[in-house]
Amino acid sequence: MKIVDTHCDALLKLQLAKQGRIYKVNPLSFADAPELETNMVRLIEGDVLVQFFAVFIFPNVPDDQKWLYALEQIDLFYTEVLGKNPRMKHIKKWEDLKSLKDGEIGAILALEGADAFGNDLMKLRQLYRLGVLSIGLTWNNANLCADGAGEPRGGGLTLFGKEVVLLNNEYGVLTDVSHLSEKGFWDVMNLAEYPFASHSNSAAICEHPRNLNDDQVKAMFARGGHIHVVFYPPFINGNQTAEIPELIKHIDHLCSLGGVKQIGLGSDFDGMDFYTNGLHNSSDFPVLINELLKSFSEDEVKGFAYQNFLNMRAIQ
Repeated sequence: MKIVDTHCDALLKLQLAKQGRIYKVNPLSFADAPELETNMVRLIEGDVLVQFFAVFIFPNVPDDQKWLYALEQIDLFYTEVLGKNPRMKHIKKWEDLKSLKDGEIGAILALEGADAFGNDLMKLRQLYRLGVLSIGLTWNNANLCADGAGEPRGGGLTLFGKEVVLLNNEYGVLTDVSHLSEKGFWDVMNLAEYPFASHSNSAAICEHPRNLNDDQVKAMFARGGHIHVVFYPPFINGNQTAEIPELIKHIDHLCSLGGVKQIGLGSDFDGMDFYTNGLHNSSDFPVLINELLKSFSEDEVKGFAYQNFLNMRAIQ
């Protein structure tokens, strides 16, 4: 069954390897490097149709270097992911999804945290031109757009952050609420035409600042937004290990809140230090699909796997 995965951190690993900060292989080969949980071989084995690639900048990177760090990851996307793997096709606008051919895998750029462009909308527009189709305003810390889920004061969007959401609307870009503070989430709900949670679970099942409570979930669904569940055990059960049936509890609960056609998958491969048993890299998606088919109809599972995403309002 085809898969759309809306979050991985392969670009960060490619960058850290290039900088000599991890591994001894430079550059890592996106084609088959075993260090990459999301590589070409594993995407093919997992029957992945579309893969999102996050651009993420660590908070401790000096502000005057963050833009260059982002550009380096995007350059690696163009040179190592697209340039050396002809089956990877860059989705620069949503209508490109409709032209994917058999055997091709769509590659989508996403920004995880607005730190890369600071308070410069010209840089943000350049990211749109480079093909970024999803913008997460924060990681866990605060920035000039908003407070993240880990910021103690829990502030909402700044005036600049609201400008960013409105610009996302204008360009047809998703506004990703994963990692936002709760107040920031509600500010997005008031402004975003295309709200989206790329990798978040249910706080009712696992109480964690990164998960969405039932009121947030209902608001997302009411706004036409989609929630893609994440495979990271601390967001599944609060522990360092998890089982697939525990992840499925989150999907079941989201369905109970009316989201059966607005649920998807956002693995977080290459960004995790703990794993759900059976889900260690992109080749393992069929394991999850087989487990889902024990609890849901084939049409429902196709929805979770890829069809719900393809039916999103932003894409139509």
